[in-house]
Amino acid sequence: MPGTGAARVLPMWVLPTWVLPAWVLLALPPSLAQPLPSGRRWVTEKEARFDTTYTDWVGADLINIYAFNHSVRRNRTEGVRVSVNVLSDHKDLPVLFVVRQKEAVVSFQVPLILRGLYQRKYAYQEVSRTLCQPQTKAEVETQHFYVDVSTLSLNASYQLRVTRVENFVLRTNERFSFNATAAQPQYFKYEFPEGLDSVIVKVTSAMAFPCSVISIQDILCPVYDLDNNVAFIGMYQTMTKKAAITVQKKDFPSNSFYVVVVVKTEDEACGGALPYYPLSKNASPDEPVDQHNRQKMLEVMVSPAITSEAYVSSMLFCLGIFLSFYVLTLLIACWESCRQQKRKGLLAAMDSPSLDTASLLGHARSIPDSFLGHAPYDSYGYGSFGNGSSGSTEGVTDSMGSAEVPYGYVGQEQFKRRTPSAPMRPLSIAMGERSLENVAGRPRLDSLSSVEEDDYDTLADIDYDKNVIRTKQYLCVADLARKDKRVLRKKYQIYFWNIATIAVFYALPVIQLVITYQTVVNVTGNQDICYYNFLCAHPLGNLSAFNNILSNMGYVLLGLLFLLIILQREINYNRALMRNDTHALECGIPKHFGLFYAMGTALMMEGLLSACYHVCPNYTNFQFDTSFMYMIAGLCMLKLYQKRHPDINASAYSAYACLALVIFFSVVGVVFGKGNTAFWIVFSVIHIVATLLLSTQLYYMGRWKLDSGILRRILHVLYTDCVRQCSGPMYVDRMVLLVMGNIVNWSLAAYGLIVRPNDFASYLLAIGICNLLLYFAFYIIMKLRSGERIKLIPLLCIVGTSVVWGFALFFFFQGLSTWQKTPAESREHNRDCILLDFFDDHDIWHFLSSIAMFGSFLVLLTLDDDLDCVQRDKIYVF
Repeated sequence: MPGTGAARVLPMWVLPTWVLPAWVLLALPPSLAQPLPSGRRWVTEKEARFDTTYTDWVGADLINIYAFNHSVRRNRTEGVRVSVNVLSDHKDLPVLFVVRQKEAVVSFQVPLILRGLYQRKYAYQEVSRTLCQPQTKAEVETQHFYVDVSTLSLNASYQLRVTRVENFVLRTNERFSFNATAAQPQYFKYEFPEGLDSVIVKVTSAMAFPCSVISIQDILCPVYDLDNNVAFIGMYQTMTKKAAITVQKKDFPSNSFYVVVVVKTEDEACGGALPYYPLSKNASPDEPVDQHNRQKMLEVMVSPAITSEAYVSSMLFCLGIFLSFYVLTLLIACWESCRQQKRKGLLAAMDSPSLDTASLLGHARSIPDSFLGHAPYDSYGYGSFGNGSSGSTEGVTDSMGSAEVPYGYVGQEQFKRRTPSAPMRPLSIAMGERSLENVAGRPRLDSLSSVEEDDYDTLADIDYDKNVIRTKQYLCVADLARKDKRVLRKKYQIYFWNIATIAVFYALPVIQLVITYQTVVNVTGNQDICYYNFLCAHPLGNLSAFNNILSNMGYVLLGLLFLLIILQREINYNRALMRNDTHALECGIPKHFGLFYAMGTALMMEGLLSACYHVCPNYTNFQFDTSFMYMIAGLCMLKLYQKRHPDINASAYSAYACLALVIFFSVVGVVFGKGNTAFWIVFSVIHIVATLLLSTQLYYMGRWKLDSGILRRILHVLYTDCVRQCSGPMYVDRMVLLVMGNIVNWSLAAYGLIVRPNDFASYLLAIGICNLLLYFAFYIIMKLRSGERIKLIPLLCIVGTSVVWGFALFFFFQGLSTWQKTPAESREHNRDCILLDFFDDHDIWHFLSSIAMFGSFLVLLTLDDDLDCVQRDKIYVF
């Protein structure tokens, strides 16, 4: 008989076919599991050796058996690999190879048929498999295994070779290179050394394709090392150029595991194109395709992961960073309190009229302005009633020096503006002919359930008064702070209660969903579900990337600190109102804290939902990380506008409705916007129309109507202002802001329509941030242009926040992963940790952006502190 080595030939003609060993029939594919043809059958058994190539043939009446033996040591593991190559071309009658071991049986046919998408078939003539190594308790044990070769073909020639695998056991921090194909997978063993509880298995390749799969499996037989079964057990992830899996010792009772590398039959799972599937007229659709040499060179290295001490030090680092802001805030508060006490002592010792009376009556100050902390204002600045061009109807009456004219907040003790020689006394004010004496008698901070904004703002004469006041060419804050303070307080408190309600209903299902995601990842082992930075993903408990969750602590702690700061400010302000402090009643920007509370709550919720998103970041839960970022941007713009337009700012219901539409478009854009021209056209038109409507609302201070006659009025304005006479805009400053805003938004709309960026969520957020920055820059410029100044604390906040934002955006754009690509392509962007061997670039973005947002909120809070001693009829509106 052909072949080498001792052979023992056993005739089988005397035995019926049903006496054949059961494993032969069971190992046959269904198409071959049929009675053998009648006649004589022969079985040849050969003593075979390692590293020897056996070229032989087999037929329907001949079965070849190769017997191997090798020594197995308890403290040393050696891999054994069986390689076969069928030289005959009988696709319909393949050759069956069965390897019988001590604790396992491995069988495969050649040509090996593997299926891809749409049930495509791929045939492989050369197959190599590594045998599972059973454990031994003896110091040295000789183990036997057999390779049986059979076929139903009349004559099939083949080559068989069994070799030992070098470097079958991987060593810590040592690289090992190898080749793999779809029919020639590889796997290696790793044993945890003493004192090491966690490792990171890193696999790299210089070539992106063919697509491959990395799997971590327990030391069990059989090992699932083919494309159609590698996902059955253990942890696995697809790979192009990079893959990394963190493995913990506690998950493997044997303190060891297999690293399995499989090359897939197709590249579609890694973002590649499907191969051309040739079909001729006479070919069957089930005809398998020969992929020839689909091979990939890879390199594997197992390195130690961080220790438990690193977890503790990283958590202490986070707490230390953000608790230091609490300490710094406390120190600044103590310093400011001492400064105020010193100022009060100096004021009490002076014989000149009090600062309150002097400033409100227009008397010259006897204390230097540099000491008081604000710039000098004369009575003829913007909004002064001494200047007829900017005075209101009350101001005109007041300048005549005759009768008293009521002015101030409804329901509070009021100041009557008189000639400088007239004394001041508190009054109750009647707006129009409606008496509010019954309201004035209530405590200032009582229940607001019966106070509605519309109670005092729906009469025709009030509407006429609003048209007179709000359409003046030059406005002061007093003109837009005429409503009852209790009404506005309730109105802006709704912002806080609404966002708190939204947060509860939004967060609970989010938490439930991400817990389910994490459970699915842990149970199935499919690490393609979540888009982590696997090179810096440190597990803790059931969480796969605890560092990405921990780094969101800053949003929560700094949001809570901001709420405490606002609470303290509101308490101080309410105390000032209780003692009828003239500064609190008639000076500075009107104090409304509802929007500030909403901003602080939104910052905390951003931290919570960002942490939930990073439990398992992927395509389906991206909005968890961005929803409250849209809200923060919108609330900041509303607060900036509210500062000098308290009476006409948007209500909480309309504001949150608009933000809900933004989030809706964000979801639709991500799901349907990629490469969809129709969507981008519709969105760009909506963007431009919304910009024009908002511009009109801001320019006319809400004194316009969107009805059937809007086109007629637009044509009339264009005719009178542009055709009959060419006149400039009545409100120049507002027009400059709105023209710049329209240029920016139209440019962003054109960019989106032309470029169609893949990350629609970030594009939409960029629109909001650009508008916020534009309005903030306009506010600062107009503030300085109006003769106001920026105090030291807000100036330091502006400078520091700008620097921190710059560094934060640098780390944000590093892009360590992206769910816009396949999981394998996303892992190409993965990078190692850069801070404490625990935090990556995106974690630093979390740190810096939380600090920057907190600083931005402080800027909005303290920006107009220089106006606290300035009458509201002398504060310019822009």
